[in-house]
Amino acid sequence: MMGGGGGGGGMQQLQQEIEQLEEEMDAIDEEVKRLQQKQSDIDDAIEAIDVLESGSTVQVPLGGDAYVRATVDDIDEIVVSLGGGYAAERDQDGAVDTLETKQETLDGHIEGLRDDKAKVEGEMDELEQQAQQMQQQQMQQMMQQQEEQQSDE
Repeated sequence: MMGGGGGGGGMQQLQQEIEQLEEEMDAIDEEVKRLQQKQSDIDDAIEAIDVLESGSTVQVPLGGDAYVRATVDDIDEIVVSLGGGYAAERDQDGAVDTLETKQETLDGHIEGLRDDKAKVEGEMDELEQQAQQMQQQQMQQMMQQQEEQQSDE
C-alpha cells in the first residue's frame, strides 16, 4: 500500500515539473515573438532610410497615435539608438549598417532561445516517459494485487 501512495506523490511531482517546463517553453516563445517584432521594426526603419532623401516629408509619431508632418532637412543626420541609453548620429549608410548589426545580434538571441527551448523539450520528453513508466508500474501493481486477492479467496 505504501508503494502505491509514494508512486502517486512521484507522479504528482512529475506533473508539476512538466507544467513548469511548459510554462518555460511558453515564455521562450513569447520572447522570440518580441525579438522578431523588434526585427520587423528594424526592417521597416531600414526600408524607410533607403527610400527617404533630404527634403522628404514624413509623419513623426508624437505618441498616443498622434503624428506631425515634418520635412527631412538632411538624410545624412540620422540618430540611431546604440542600446544602453546611448545614441549616435549616422549618415544614411552608417545608420543602415548599425541597424543591420542590431538585426544580427537579435538573430543570435533568437537562435540561443531556440536552443534553450530544444533543451527544455528534451527534458520534458524524458519526464513524460518517466510518467508513462510510473503509470504502467502502478497498473501492474494493481493487477498483481487483484490477482493476489482472488487467489486468497
